[in-house]
Amino acid sequence: MSTFRSLPRDTNQALGLAQYAIDFIRDGRPSPAVLDRVNLFHTDATLCGLSALALGTNAPVLLRREAMQYAVPPGNHAPGLGNSRHHGATFFGSLIDGKQLRVKAEKAILANSAAVREWDSNGTNFGYDPARNNIAGEFGHNDFYPVCIAAAQMLGADGSLALRGMVCLDEIRGRLAEVFSLKSYKVDHVVHGAIGSAATFGAMVGATAAQIESAIGMFVAHHIPFRAIRAGKQLSDSKGSSAAISTEAAIMCVKRSMAGFLGPRDIFRNPEAIFRIFEGPGQMFQKVGAAQAAATKAATAKQDASPFDLHLAMHGDDFTVMGMHFKLGLYEHQSAGALQAIITLLSKSPSLLASPDAIKSIRIVAYEPAFGIIGDPAKRKPTTRQSADHSMVYIVATLLRKAIESKRAGWTELMLAPDDYSPRAIEHALTRKLMDKIEFAHGGPDYDRRYPDGIPTSVVITDSAAKSHDSGLVMYPGGHARNHLGETPVDLKAILAHKFALLAGLVQKNHTALITRFSNLDKKSPADIQSINDIDLNIGPSFEA
Repeated sequence: MSTFRSLPRDTNQALGLAQYAIDFIRDGRPSPAVLDRVNLFHTDATLCGLSALALGTNAPVLLRREAMQYAVPPGNHAPGLGNSRHHGATFFGSLIDGKQLRVKAEKAILANSAAVREWDSNGTNFGYDPARNNIAGEFGHNDFYPVCIAAAQMLGADGSLALRGMVCLDEIRGRLAEVFSLKSYKVDHVVHGAIGSAATFGAMVGATAAQIESAIGMFVAHHIPFRAIRAGKQLSDSKGSSAAISTEAAIMCVKRSMAGFLGPRDIFRNPEAIFRIFEGPGQMFQKVGAAQAAATKAATAKQDASPFDLHLAMHGDDFTVMGMHFKLGLYEHQSAGALQAIITLLSKSPSLLASPDAIKSIRIVAYEPAFGIIGDPAKRKPTTRQSADHSMVYIVATLLRKAIESKRAGWTELMLAPDDYSPRAIEHALTRKLMDKIEFAHGGPDYDRRYPDGIPTSVVITDSAAKSHDSGLVMYPGGHARNHLGETPVDLKAILAHKFALLAGLVQKNHTALITRFSNLDKKSPADIQSINDIDLNIGPSFEA
């Protein structure tokens, strides 16, 4: 049985989140299924980050180098930083000339979170809890686990505490995503993760509830990022590093609060903070584009209230992480329905793999926001990896190219890897030829209403004989939390094992040992956590050069 902590909209929810995090870190009891899922998400995220560094991607390498400039000596922390017993934390590949290098915690978190997010291939949430009618549909990703590793290292704690911190952080950011859509106001979704990071890090390192409340208020008042980070015809490093940069700020807010700095209190009810200026009592601005979300409830009578109630799990199975999704390779998650449809069609009609000329046209129909995000006409001709992995036509054409070349179909056989977004791959003649055959259309209200429950997508491939091959509507593709309810359930753990081996193999030859290092976190000793990032990491030249 699951139990919850309720934070009504007419209460101080910032203080409530702080107390929830403190109580959960001490007494939370997530079920084995929840712990198993977070373990998988953590392994997935870490291997994404390590492989991005090994292949020399720009932002992770640069921010890791920046972190190394903030080295700290061994010993105890100065007063004002809680019960921590160790200086700093470690970054990915923290063995330098055979010795561990520890750095300021916020810098380790910055470097590691940027690496984790670089491929855009780790976990995703869509802010969907129909049982409580919390369906704001905000995006989010499992980018923030380095926060919990850093805190555990500072404490000298074991992996069980680190894993419980990860559950707590995911619960806070996931529940916020269910009740408040930041993207509707062009605010970047990483705000929810930064709030969760401040609460969880503070709780783990011994901050009081008042200090955590102050830190949350400080972050929301001083550090709101807008989706300008993700706008433009060709995306930049800012897109992949947004979570990392915001979380660095959140951790600094915790440190300042613990040292005595007083940030704004009761920030969720503050009439001039982002929540109430957009929604609820006294809102100042109208939602951009979409109709008012369920979070804007007309029943709100009190003026001194946030736009939403919060419900956070303390015990049991019903944690929001159970509704988060895995990516089965490197692609923008909004394309997962199309990828599943293509894989299914190719499996049923292998004649489509005979040659590029066997396919006359491909029509993809999907929902908003998929159509707006990865259907932007500018992304029909991507020139950078960050734009290619946000281009529906590129992603699908690359999968098709690999299928035609290999004469195979399946998630493991066709898994999209970093090399599929290299400059050579982006300019591949066959990929470009297939891209020209793709039409991407918006399915209208019938598709839109089915999101974020699923990823409603359909694909029709017309072959050279003018025969149509129709996937039908795909709702729950491979990797989706409700894939087991769909028509094409996949063996998730087997596919993830393939993905883990693929990414780990880019880092070192003994990929099994690397996977084991980051798996089963709840079984790790304090010594294991202290040395978890102590890898002699070989960072090669950028594969994008």
